[in-house]
Amino acid sequence: MKLFLVLSLLIFSCSCDKKTDSGQLFLPNGFSSTVFVDSLKQNIRHIAVNSNGDLYAKYRSLINDKSLVAIRDFNGDGIADTISNFGENNLATNSQDYEWAGSLETGARIRNGYIYYSSELVVYRVKLDENLVPSSKPEIIVVDDHEHGSHEHIAKPITFDGKGGLYVPFGAPSNACVSPKRTPLTPGVDPCIQLEQHAGIWKFDENKLNQTQKDGVKYASGIRSVVGLDWNFENDCLYAVVHGRDNLFRLWPQKYTRWQSAMLPSEEFIKIEKGDNFGWPYCYYDQIKGKKVLGPEYGGDGDIIGRCDQYKDPEIGFPGHWAPNDLVFYTGDDFPSRYKNGAFIAFHGSTNRAPYPQSSYFVAFIPFKGGKPSGEYEVFADGFAQIDPIASVDDAVYRPMGLAFSPKGGMFIGDTEKGRIWKIEFNGNRDRFSSIDLFKMEKRKLNSNIRTPDKEKDKIEIGTDYEYRDGILFKLNSPKEVSVGQELYNIYCISCHQGDGKGAKGRFPTLVGTDWVIGDKKRLINVLLNGLEGEINVNGESWNGYMPQHSFLSDKQIADILNYIRTSFGNKASKLEIGEVRKLRNEKSITMK
Repeated sequence: MKLFLVLSLLIFSCSCDKKTDSGQLFLPNGFSSTVFVDSLKQNIRHIAVNSNGDLYAKYRSLINDKSLVAIRDFNGDGIADTISNFGENNLATNSQDYEWAGSLETGARIRNGYIYYSSELVVYRVKLDENLVPSSKPEIIVVDDHEHGSHEHIAKPITFDGKGGLYVPFGAPSNACVSPKRTPLTPGVDPCIQLEQHAGIWKFDENKLNQTQKDGVKYASGIRSVVGLDWNFENDCLYAVVHGRDNLFRLWPQKYTRWQSAMLPSEEFIKIEKGDNFGWPYCYYDQIKGKKVLGPEYGGDGDIIGRCDQYKDPEIGFPGHWAPNDLVFYTGDDFPSRYKNGAFIAFHGSTNRAPYPQSSYFVAFIPFKGGKPSGEYEVFADGFAQIDPIASVDDAVYRPMGLAFSPKGGMFIGDTEKGRIWKIEFNGNRDRFSSIDLFKMEKRKLNSNIRTPDKEKDKIEIGTDYEYRDGILFKLNSPKEVSVGQELYNIYCISCHQGDGKGAKGRFPTLVGTDWVIGDKKRLINVLLNGLEGEINVNGESWNGYMPQHSFLSDKQIADILNYIRTSFGNKASKLEIGEVRKLRNEKSITMK
């Protein structure tokens, strides 16, 4: 595909033949996939399609101060012809600027002739017209006016009830309401004051400008992190997919195994009615046991129910860390009737399942009948990752994120890794489509990215070198002796920074070849001792997240971990001494630069 830039309009044009998707998506019989657009300049989040077929996608972060991409297929051949960046993201309200160079900007939905879209802190809308890029200026609808030290669970997906209500999550600013954050063996705050303004969904007026949280109504609570939600008009009810808490083994190794930490807790598909409470941070849902149990921060051990019987259970509990990042109910007629009013979920893929393979990276479908789920989830689209098993999150070639249906027919699936959007169409006989056509997709559940891993056979062994050959992971040698530093890294660091040290794009920075690791020893020691919060630059990329402090480790343990990362992943830095850690621990403060 050739893209040509028309500078005055920031428009790209492409000319290419329609081709079978080189991503080799697996779909039920009768469905086909083609590449609608490839190699967009920025990774995308949610997508939406206008009544005329124009597609709008939310960029993960800004491109030349623009937040959205608009895409038009002029000739109807299923291939994008014109691509334009637009959407201001630098507006201010109440004399404050609520924008930053974030990396988890998410929302994009069309409602009553407007494209609504969100940054991490603001929900905007722009009036659409006959132009691909609308001539109107953005308006601010909702502002998250809290003070934010870090970006935990701050995405702002959006949906509408069709009666003037706009629904926006305010995610929990922590993993399990613990202070300091993510510190092992630390009890949770009880009652959790974060529940007052976070970990819930608020309802706003879709047409009122410059609202803040106090202008909305708290609709539901006890919901840790939502990146996908949608309104089901068949039963007139709100649904969401929830990211469960992390780090059961890292934080509570005397209560949980690595396998339990990889599988638990559930990612939840929930039906939300006004006043519902789903129990975060006190409880989590165990999809294996089929019940909510008390979190370890509140005295739980994986079996105790305690207060958790008072909170609402999900409709379906998926395995842990699958990262459900979009949810769309299908209301069209061009797919077979079994898909009518059912729910499609994009699972973006796990990051913290080591030493087991990373999991999900597919699109699921949940059939509905009479306004209720009528069966187990189905694998609708798979093959995004193109490798098996997935050892580290950035090994996956593509990761599904945004879902949208066109009023003109067809489904679109967007990717966050290489800026690709697929178009899915049904070309078979709608009346003859049956469970037989799903058989090959049921077999996909046996693949390593979906199945429950065997506790021993599916481990990606610590201390073993691997490489991919034609998409398959091969072991190069027998397990090597693991150093103390690597073992500590595998307990406290691998869930974020991954086994190869490359981190996870947009979430956890790389440890490979960065001055943060191989440079100033004092700064590196201080990061582990005191944690890090706020924006930093790593290898030319901005990050604004939260690194927990590890002062609970001994001076020797910190030295062992840091010496491991300074001499691994291709890094060749000098070792540091235990005395250097001890000296900095005893100092009152270190200035970070």
